[in-house]
Amino acid sequence: MDVSRRSVLTVGLALSVPALPGSIFGAEETDTLETVTIPGGAFIRGSDAEERDYGYTLDEAAYGHSRTRERGWYDHEAAREPVDLRAFDICRTLITNSQYADFIRDTGHPVPDVNPNTWAGYRLIHPYERTRRHAWRDGTYPEGRGNHPVVMVSYDDVTAYAAWVSEKTGQPWSLPSEDQWEKAARGTDGRYFPWGNDYDPSLLNSHDAGPFDTMPVGSFPAGASPFGALDMAGHVFEWTSTARGSDRHIVKGGSWDDSGCGVCRAAARHSRPNHLKHILVGFRLVRPPIG
Repeated sequence: MDVSRRSVLTVGLALSVPALPGSIFGAEETDTLETVTIPGGAFIRGSDAEERDYGYTLDEAAYGHSRTRERGWYDHEAAREPVDLRAFDICRTLITNSQYADFIRDTGHPVPDVNPNTWAGYRLIHPYERTRRHAWRDGTYPEGRGNHPVVMVSYDDVTAYAAWVSEKTGQPWSLPSEDQWEKAARGTDGRYFPWGNDYDPSLLNSHDAGPFDTMPVGSFPAGASPFGALDMAGHVFEWTSTARGSDRHIVKGGSWDDSGCGVCRAAARHSRPNHLKHILVGFRLVRPPIG
């Protein structure tokens, strides 16, 4: 198992003390953005027929039908092969509402929310009423959800946040590429999930055993990746910087809404429109390693 370095970032400071995820840049808290370092070198990317069949079989057992197999959900994953990457740091957890709130306060950027007509235009299965528990009001996140992942953020929203963090810290933060995300999630040996090849619903927030909602980030430490990154299976899908056409980007990881969970495998992939503000999609950031 790979062992990685963790670091904790505060505005203008690089601290070496451990800290819980929280607001990055608030005035009165221990305001941190914790990262783990992913060493440079090769990892096994993508999937083969055996892995994809395993994903479909998980889905069939959970849903009682074969729609993901019939629709070929996993047939277009990258081929299983070694890929070499440079070292990078990645956020240990998803960006939280509390962390995103500092960006909102500092910039006046629109808060995460969506109106009924826009939501209806997405043609998603979730009713608009379900978005209300995630929607921000009066410039702040819903009560009790400060340490939940921020959702209802578009690709442009999250890249604006990355640019803001970069400006505040003097470090080049960005969304991870699909390959960076996948290596951070599965390690170097090509395992299906962060913890191994066997699906275990107790190790992630999915619809199999979860509350059908977001939870505090880092609630499943036993489901950590080999590098110590958390919530990289289930919880919420994550934007990546990898484009899929002119106006879509790849999202990875699965969500609290998914059962099975074939789509929670690290190799699984699909794209979403850049403008989408979904209750199932959040993000984390990467930067070149420090030191």
